Amino acid sequence: MSVKHIVELLDLLDDPAVNGQTVADYLRSYGAEQVQITTLTGEKGSTDFVKVKIAGKKGKTTGGNHPTLGIVGRLGGLGARPERIGFTSDGDGALCAMATAAKLAQMHKRGDILNGDVIITTHICPHAPTRPHEPVPFMDSPVTSQECNSQEVDPAMDAILCVDTTKGNRIVNVNGFALTPTIKEGYILRTSEKLLSLMEIATGRLPVVLPITQQDITPYGNGIYHINSILQPSVDTAAPCVGVAITTQTQVPGCATGATHLSDVDDAVRFMIEAAKVYGPDQSLFYDAEEYERLLKAYGSLKHFQTFGEIA
Repeated sequence: MSVKHIVELLDLLDDPAVNGQTVADYLRSYGAEQVQITTLTGEKGSTDFVKVKIAGKKGKTTGGNHPTLGIVGRLGGLGARPERIGFTSDGDGALCAMATAAKLAQMHKRGDILNGDVIITTHICPHAPTRPHEPVPFMDSPVTSQECNSQEVDPAMDAILCVDTTKGNRIVNVNGFALTPTIKEGYILRTSEKLLSLMEIATGRLPVVLPITQQDITPYGNGIYHINSILQPSVDTAAPCVGVAITTQTQVPGCATGATHLSDVDDAVRFMIEAAKVYGPDQSLFYDAEEYERLLKAYGSLKHFQTFGEIA
């Protein structure tokens, strides 16, 4: 169970003085050995990026060739201070990612070692700005989405789960979490049946899918509406990406406080841990490689959707 880690981390992250070092120390207390902190500063402030690597017994870290799973906790900020006091709804992405890291580190220390490496990244920012968005306000970030990708998307990641609060919409109206279809190099592929099955096991409920449009997987900053930043890592990698969207029945602003539901976060964390356990070399957990090759032969590359295109 991951509830203990979630409760401890929520208390840790709901602090105006929290930083990357605080989180790193917490992760190390559960056995994490490879934790890296990088601070980036922008016009709107600064934030600490945290990268945790949990080595697998057949992973690249130990000289093996088992693929590496990436887990990216996307968010603008943990807090919107001084405009709002407390932990924001948007912070659930970081909470999920770091709780997953803590549990995997603890498992590794106890001897439950996965086959492949797992790299978990997010950023820690208790003082982030907000910005207007329809239908509800969003959290902003001290640095750009492209700068976030530069720190959160590791070239060693062979597939990525992107976890992000996705409560400010009228598209998915359930409490819990939803999965997106798999995104790979500009293609929106079919939703993974294997991941849907793991979702059913983790939640004990029917699976929920977040619809994704072509514009949602284009880079931020192109002037086009995005549901949120959940799949921004997909613009910076050739690896298949799936969004793990924390959702609610009602529309909740990303900058709202008092809006974190521990049971929903726990479901998402347990799902990602189970995905990490079964992720294998054939990539079938994320997509059908043969079908993807047929798409490429029939319709060509869609990598231009990973760029800003011809917009001046």
